[in-house]
Amino acid sequence: MNQEGKVPYVVTSKSFTAVAINAASKAGEWIKSKLGTVKQLDTKSGAPDLVTEVDKGAEQMIRKLIFTHFPDHALLGEEGVEPGPEASKKALEQALDEEYLWIVDPVDGTTNYVHGYPFFSVSIALAHKGEVIVGVIYDPSRDEMFVAEKGKGAYVHGKRMSVSQQETLNESLLATGFPVGRDTTLPQNMAGLNYLAPRVRNIRSGGSAALHLAYVASGRLTGYWEVGLNAWDLAAGSLMITESGGSITDTLGNPYHLGVRHVVATNGLIQQELVGALKEAKGTGE
Repeated sequence: MNQEGKVPYVVTSKSFTAVAINAASKAGEWIKSKLGTVKQLDTKSGAPDLVTEVDKGAEQMIRKLIFTHFPDHALLGEEGVEPGPEASKKALEQALDEEYLWIVDPVDGTTNYVHGYPFFSVSIALAHKGEVIVGVIYDPSRDEMFVAEKGKGAYVHGKRMSVSQQETLNESLLATGFPVGRDTTLPQNMAGLNYLAPRVRNIRSGGSAALHLAYVASGRLTGYWEVGLNAWDLAAGSLMITESGGSITDTLGNPYHLGVRHVVATNGLIQQELVGALKEAKGTGE
């Protein structure tokens, strides 16, 4: 205690999580309020990869909310990085030196958003010395807030999440995505899709990597794979997967880290089988 008898303010992981939830909630509400108003579209690295003024505005809002509380932290956001995998890799490498790094995707599922398809999310993660310690994914269409804290579990609607119990690929519901690299990553993902489709219960493609990860963590999907992603697509969801009892690796089965771009996330029970199938299909992206 200090001389006035007051307890000095100490920043705890709880306040990190509270700030992440607040930022995701406020940005999500604003994004939802703008639905159907998007007129001006820019393309990023390819025709299907859209960026809107809403993405930029949401990221600015999140930046302000985070830096109000933690002005000495760093932030890596999708909208602050040039298009393409090399630029993403370089931006991440530069940011990884920071002790506390917030990793933000203001609108994950921009193409859905532009078309009014209600499957998009706000993804916010906090990494401490390269390890994700807080992950928040907010779906404003359903008002679902998925929250994970390192060592404290993962929750949705305040209830503890746990992964599904399917033990084999043939009883699994999987998800994937169709990457923007039409000549590079897309054929790799299609190879995996062609191989897996007849071997699983079914496959979905919602168009938001963050929500797919949250759905694996909450048991709604058995697994998810995709090649050609970035840190801001995966960081928050990666913690959710592990805190819900699942597994997340790269497509070759190596442990997840912030530099992973080709991902496999499952309930853990089908992890090896799914990784093996992608190798067999030559759909690992490697």
